[in-house]
Amino acid sequence: MAKIAIMGYGTVGAGVYKTLAMNKDAIKRRVGEEVTVKRILDLREFPGDPAEKLVTHEFTDILNDTEISVVVETMGGLKPSYPFTKQLLEAGKSVCTSNKELVAAHGVELRETAREHHVNYLFEASCGGGIPIIRVLNTALTAEEIEEVTGILNGTTNYILTSMAEEGKEFGDALKEAQEKGYAELHPEADVEGHDARRKIAILSSLAYGKHINWEEVPTEGITKVDKADIRYAKALDCKIKLLATSRREEKGIWALVAPMMIGSENPLTAVGGVMNAVMVKGNAVGTTMYYGSGAGSLPTASAVCGDVIDCVKHKGMTIRTEYSTENLTLLPVNEVPRPFFVRMKGNEEDAKKAFGSISQVIRLEGLEGEFGFLTEMMPEKTFREKLEKAEGVINWYRRGKMEEEQEA
Repeated sequence: MAKIAIMGYGTVGAGVYKTLAMNKDAIKRRVGEEVTVKRILDLREFPGDPAEKLVTHEFTDILNDTEISVVVETMGGLKPSYPFTKQLLEAGKSVCTSNKELVAAHGVELRETAREHHVNYLFEASCGGGIPIIRVLNTALTAEEIEEVTGILNGTTNYILTSMAEEGKEFGDALKEAQEKGYAELHPEADVEGHDARRKIAILSSLAYGKHINWEEVPTEGITKVDKADIRYAKALDCKIKLLATSRREEKGIWALVAPMMIGSENPLTAVGGVMNAVMVKGNAVGTTMYYGSGAGSLPTASAVCGDVIDCVKHKGMTIRTEYSTENLTLLPVNEVPRPFFVRMKGNEEDAKKAFGSISQVIRLEGLEGEFGFLTEMMPEKTFREKLEKAEGVINWYRRGKMEEEQEA
């Protein structure tokens, strides 16, 4: 019998306990032994809960218990999860986590600590919730040179943008609705400003390209600038605005970016609505593959955590080999990346051509007098920003997905 512990009995931690109990027979059949929870660390009491007698308030009860071989960390944040995780790994216990903040900040160090002590630090649930994207990168796509990773990695922002597109809501109203339904936090800055997606693309890209990417170095823009008129312009261009987290291998190097993008209907990511997540991975041999599912929630996220727990039980005393180097990857400046841009501005077409050069797909919307939208020719972002600084009357702008790449996808 494999005995584990759970640190943090919130939404995900409780989901892990429920999943292990609900699927205990199937898990035993696949693992070869029963997997059971022995202790749960939390500051609270849970009277009436099936796991109430397992709760402890002392971390040392888990750290010093030699029967516990795997610990699930679903506490969130960096303190005390970071020092607790490090001590557990040093004590020879594997740790499985859904904590993207911890993985992004200290994942390299904790993986090295795990390797040194012949245990595992696994974090499938930290990116994409229940989508098994990390396992795909570590196993199914190991024969590939990964060329691109692009995804909708935050359910809150995707819900807001979907609501704006389908119901015509303004950003503030869509955010309020998301908060009322429990899809957005009271203080949603980590989501709407793009920081959550930023951490996730840094983790996925580190695995995809084999070198560590510092999440703080990924250029990031949120969705707070998106308004109802922008959504209407996108629709007129047969596009949708999505918060995309992207990294791509170019001839000169690898760049990464989190930003709202205007993508065409040819791109499968336009069909990903509500709180769902999706990740597209392009390999040099397989081409483009896509992974879709629940990006959050108790049981979907718990499913990913439990998959890691099972891997740890199966590989007791052995570190699962994955490519996640301690060497840092210097990102290519996103200013060098060429693409078309959508611009919304006041004035006339001659003003636009004077400021940006050749333009196409000029759109004028009913009810928005004195302004119009258009696409620029493809140009490096640095060039576009130089033109933007000199232009007058610009209301808003977005990066436009490269049309030929959408057709390839």
